[in-house]
Amino acid sequence: MLFRAGRYRRPDLKDRGMEMKAYLYLANGLVLEGQSVGAAGTTIGEVVFNTGMVGFQESFTDPACSGQIIVQTYPMIGNYGFNHQDYESSAVHCRGVIMREACEVPSNWRCEQTLDAFLKQHGTVAIQGIDTRRLTRMIRSTGVINGAITTEVAPEDTPAVEKLMAQVCAYKVTGAVPAVTCAEPHVLKPEGELHVAVLDLGVRQSVLHSLTRRGCKLTVLPAQTAAEEIRALGADGLLVTDGPGDPNEYPAIAAELKKLLDGGMPAFGMGMGHGLVALAAGAQVEKMKCGHHGSNQPVYHFATGRTYITGQNHCYAVKGDTLPAEMGAVSAVNANDKSCEAVDYTAWNCFTVQFQPADKGGLKLFDRFIETMKAAKKGEC
Repeated sequence: MLFRAGRYRRPDLKDRGMEMKAYLYLANGLVLEGQSVGAAGTTIGEVVFNTGMVGFQESFTDPACSGQIIVQTYPMIGNYGFNHQDYESSAVHCRGVIMREACEVPSNWRCEQTLDAFLKQHGTVAIQGIDTRRLTRMIRSTGVINGAITTEVAPEDTPAVEKLMAQVCAYKVTGAVPAVTCAEPHVLKPEGELHVAVLDLGVRQSVLHSLTRRGCKLTVLPAQTAAEEIRALGADGLLVTDGPGDPNEYPAIAAELKKLLDGGMPAFGMGMGHGLVALAAGAQVEKMKCGHHGSNQPVYHFATGRTYITGQNHCYAVKGDTLPAEMGAVSAVNANDKSCEAVDYTAWNCFTVQFQPADKGGLKLFDRFIETMKAAKKGEC
């Protein structure tokens, strides 16, 4: 059944000669009509909703968004524009964007580009004029669903629709980590008090900056790097970064991590890294109904008794009750759904979190990692 944009349709677009129809096709058969933003064409992905009011540029360029079509729940997107400083990587990794309204006239002193220009530059297909509240409520009820945004396939073109829907239903996010990891090892900030080996599963630039600002030398390594190669660097610690997709798809990476952690290397894992370390410890990771996507996920930390508001972007979670007791314990849970958000390992010199660590304030996780490496260097742990 086709639903048109209705009251969400921008009345001024046709008058200004800027209207191009776009359609959102969902695997359950729902078709929504809106207007094209960004590049023309067709894109297929997992449709997830992001609850952030800001940070759209960071979300679009986050490698952890690979394979996703993002529904923005905030009603206007692009209202402060885009700039060259807020990229989390050099490319747009999400497969498309769905929004109620795309701002055409952003207002911010740092703005260098509009949303439409940014999406066109990166060849990203997007749609506006969609009732994103209705769409989000549907995803919350039924779970993450595959979909397609297209300017090329109209609902009345039955053969083209049937072909597209077959592709939508068959879509699966696979091989995402090898697609986003770095091709070769490289060093950031050659001089530093501490040397951190960064296993790049889809690292965000802000994470690297958080460590270089703290005086760390970083060696960024491809995701498939063997434990022996990492150990040969003589690094003081290992950062296992965030990344896209299902941790269960990468048992070989988990096996290499186990070798390093069994050897006593201090480590900090986040996002995908959190899941892979848990698999290395013998725990299980499962796909969530909707996942967590946005900047307002509440995390309750047992040790402090406080709830922290965090940024997250993942569809998979560690099953906390499957973590062997001799390996460690869950140290934080999501205040909404009680899913595992952090683990402190006792068998290893390691801690991991599901969420995106804040550079300042909060649990001060980067500072904790620094102190852990310093203590290990002094032989105190």
